[in-house]
Amino acid sequence: IVADTVVAKIAGMAAREVRGVHALGGPTERAISGAISRITGAGAKGTGVDVQVGQEEAAVDLSLMIDYGQSIPDVTNDVRQNIINQVQSMTGLRVKEVNITVYDLYFPQEEQQQQQQGESESRVA
Repeated sequence: IVADTVVAKIAGMAAREVRGVHALGGPTERAISGAISRITGAGAKGTGVDVQVGQEEAAVDLSLMIDYGQSIPDVTNDVRQNIINQVQSMTGLRVKEVNITVYDLYFPQEEQQQQQQGESESRVA
């Protein structure tokens, strides 16, 4: 038997390997895992990934943020296929479903603007 946490880590890494995936987990999940990792010092690689593992099958649910300009159907199909391939090859489990929620798009310009605003605010203070 393969533990849920092992399958979750494999699925999370497989999702991150796909071009266009910016982050896993919704804003709340990422905030909570960030707080936990600061307290415990442990990384939270499984953030945004939930799995159910049976004797021979696994089901994966994940949420992710996609880079703006990428085709959402193409990215999610690539993520789904990579998760299925990696989990099956590494564990021998048959992946019966991969459910993906795209919760946001990443805009690099917004991050740059926020950084610039933060820099100008710190100079004023």
